[in-house]
Amino acid sequence: MMQTPDRGSHELDELFRAYRAACPDPEPGANFMPQLWQRIESRQTFSSFMIRMAGGFATAAVALTLLMAAYLYMPPSNGTVPSQTYVEALAASYAPEDPDLIEPVYFETSDLTGTL
Repeated sequence: MMQTPDRGSHELDELFRAYRAACPDPEPGANFMPQLWQRIESRQTFSSFMIRMAGGFATAAVALTLLMAAYLYMPPSNGTVPSQTYVEALAASYAPEDPDLIEPVYFETSDLTGTL
């Protein structure tokens, strides 16, 4: 069902009349703009507070990241340099003092083949 242009424009005019009735024009006066800005700013107080808080948190995160990077970049101040590498230190700490503790492991293969 196709609408004619006259019917569509008539419905649009009714919609505009209903809008004008629901939202009357404000009376212009000396305090119109200050009152308008006061209403706008009163609605934006929470959002501006959250924006300032987010900016503060972002600044703190950047500062903390730079401090941690500087701390990790600086060499230790005690001046001692390890004489061996990490792998050498692990190998030295794992070497058994008593070779009797190391025993070879033997498997009996005859028991394994009989159960299959």
